[in-house]
Amino acid sequence: MTTRDTAIDRATAYFDSGAFLTDLRRRVAFPTESQPPADTAGLRKYLEEELAPAARRLGATVSIIDNPVPEAGPFLLAHRHESDTLPTVLVYGHADVVPGQDDRWRTDLSPWHLTVEGDRLYGRGTADNKGQHTINIAALQQVLTTRGGTLGFNLKLLVETGEESGSPGLHELCRRRKDDLAADVLIASDGPRLAADRPTLFLGSRGAANFRLRVPLRAGAHHSGNWGGALRNPATVLTAALATMVDARGRILVEGLRPPAIPAPVRAALADLTIGGGEADPQVDTDWGEPDLTPAERVFAWNTLEVLALSAGNPARPVGAIPGTAHADVQLRFVVGTDWRNLEQTIRAHLDAHALPMVEVDLLQAVPATRLSPDSPWVHWATTSLHRTTGKPPVILPNLGGTLPNDAFAEILALPTIWIPHSHPSCAQHAPDEHLLATVARESLAIMAGLFWDLGTPHDALPHQCV
Repeated sequence: MTTRDTAIDRATAYFDSGAFLTDLRRRVAFPTESQPPADTAGLRKYLEEELAPAARRLGATVSIIDNPVPEAGPFLLAHRHESDTLPTVLVYGHADVVPGQDDRWRTDLSPWHLTVEGDRLYGRGTADNKGQHTINIAALQQVLTTRGGTLGFNLKLLVETGEESGSPGLHELCRRRKDDLAADVLIASDGPRLAADRPTLFLGSRGAANFRLRVPLRAGAHHSGNWGGALRNPATVLTAALATMVDARGRILVEGLRPPAIPAPVRAALADLTIGGGEADPQVDTDWGEPDLTPAERVFAWNTLEVLALSAGNPARPVGAIPGTAHADVQLRFVVGTDWRNLEQTIRAHLDAHALPMVEVDLLQAVPATRLSPDSPWVHWATTSLHRTTGKPPVILPNLGGTLPNDAFAEILALPTIWIPHSHPSCAQHAPDEHLLATVARESLAIMAGLFWDLGTPHDALPHQCV
């Protein structure tokens, strides 16, 4: 008799046999960089040679779909249908990676070669996202094998090749293929756990709005001795403008950029969480940010305004001259309920009220925030499954502190979204020496095999019957 434990044992045996490392090593070797100029032929090759065969082994029909955005990478869409009466899960991942930064890795490491050092599996994409989608696809395969060729649910697999470039075309694809992508729930994996030893769920992501403040006063610089006191300094004006928006403790001062009160279920989910504490984690500044909130609430349930870059004059070789222009790139990370669509107008009105009409505001890009309620039946179901597999109560994050294209699924496809990350906070994601932890990968294989097994187990109170 096949059991849930059998599926989990098969998943961990896949890791212990070295098969996981073999698959990941082969996939890391594809330099699937997507940031412009993207090698769309290389991205397509990864889908065709790696992921399409893996999806077909799951008994799925596979399509490679051209991106509706010219010169952007393609999508893989696979579908295995077992019965109209069964739940349908949409599994998402991304095949692309950030630039390798080959010359910045340790001399004995390469971004395009999987290197094993103790618990660390080094290589570009090991944590983001090739290691994570390899885990999920392998767990599906073990459940399919254990059940004798059936999953017990319908599967849709969507893999994009542009997530690291802002997911061009993803939202349009979801609009055009809404029926093809219809499901009861999204289950996906990206980003880090709260801590390496704490299985984690997150239910959405904070939004992000990047904007530029510019003070273009003159065509060139002027001698600070001859003109100092007679000419307005754009750098001084810019820093004064920033000081009206966020104070020296990081508290947002623009009312329209602040979020609504933290909902009770969100506050309850974050009550016992600690930020940082890992060996390579930075020291948390407990006196930074919104007063009377915990660091976890500031990261996962509140907005932050971050100055990403400042420019005036020549910082490398300053001279005694008043610069003609100054600018700052600023980012608002925001949670659900923030009026981000009127961000540019909000900032403009704020600056005008502070007699700063000379400061220009340009919204560069924005991605919405999403959040599934921690009270959702899907959250209860997934939490129960992870707890049963690991014996550990999983961390529930109402949303990731960072930003993902989750709005494509939560808003366009109207799906409850469950993200189960398989990386850890110090994985060097997007940086040199990116790595996945072997212990986390092995546990994640067990978690996902248990989760997919549970989804295919008949029960009167399956979540798809509750939503």
